[in-house]
Amino acid sequence: MFAERAAKAIENVTALDRPANAVAEAVGKVLKPGLVKDTLSGTQLGHPAHPALIAVPIGSWLSASWLDLVGGHGSRDAARKLVALGVLSAVPTALTGASDWSDTSGAERRVGFVHALANSTGLGLYVASWRARRQGKHAKGVGLALAGAGVVGFSGWLGGHLAYALGVGVDTTAFTGAPAEWTDVAADVDLLDGQPVGTTVGVVPIVLLRQGSRIYALNDRCTHRGGPLHEGQVVGDCIECPWHGSRFRLDSGEIERGPATQSQQAFQVRVDAGRVLVRRNDEQRSLRTSPVASVTP
Repeated sequence: MFAERAAKAIENVTALDRPANAVAEAVGKVLKPGLVKDTLSGTQLGHPAHPALIAVPIGSWLSASWLDLVGGHGSRDAARKLVALGVLSAVPTALTGASDWSDTSGAERRVGFVHALANSTGLGLYVASWRARRQGKHAKGVGLALAGAGVVGFSGWLGGHLAYALGVGVDTTAFTGAPAEWTDVAADVDLLDGQPVGTTVGVVPIVLLRQGSRIYALNDRCTHRGGPLHEGQVVGDCIECPWHGSRFRLDSGEIERGPATQSQQAFQVRVDAGRVLVRRNDEQRSLRTSPVASVTP
């Protein structure tokens, strides 16, 4: 398929790294972990905000073109207003996308950079379309909008590739199984107070942490971008991902601070005869029953 080959080609264009990394670094300096970053990431929503906001500018622009084609002279004012709505709504949409993209690297960052460039081009075409309409140059405005739709359509396809082929914005533990029965993972004496320890249950990475008399166990792979939590810092009753600063409660895996949007999988823990045992804390999700990711108790 041509589109798939095009995406693969973009993934491997290393010449994009220098400008993409420079822009991502600038975005990272502005959007540090905290309330603003969490809001743009969609932490409070429980999933990325960017895909939800995309519908507003795209829907507005396509509706304007539909009116251009079938609405007649009387729909011109409505079409112009729809183009304007798309332009205005593209601003917060772009901010949420920039927040998500700044936490990527490698092939994902390259594709995302081209995605952003295409979106910027499309936005410029729609701004020009709105201005032409305001100046009474309706035919020019229609043509610019149609060109914008083509560019935004290509960019939208790249956005889908980022999410569905490269997994940007997807819970990185979605396919990770867990034991239903109590399973030995470590010796009790190996766990020092306040020091995270990484281990595995089959193919499932787990981080163990002792705090006083309690031992906590979470999936070690951060749901945001897969960072190893056992390499992170303990902050109060949370553990912080070393890659992008997401914090998760040790007792439940719930998010204390983003940019993660999905909680960490938490495990039940007990100590028996000097050995630390864990088992899953909830019902096994269907995607976690894949033979590749599941664990035989």
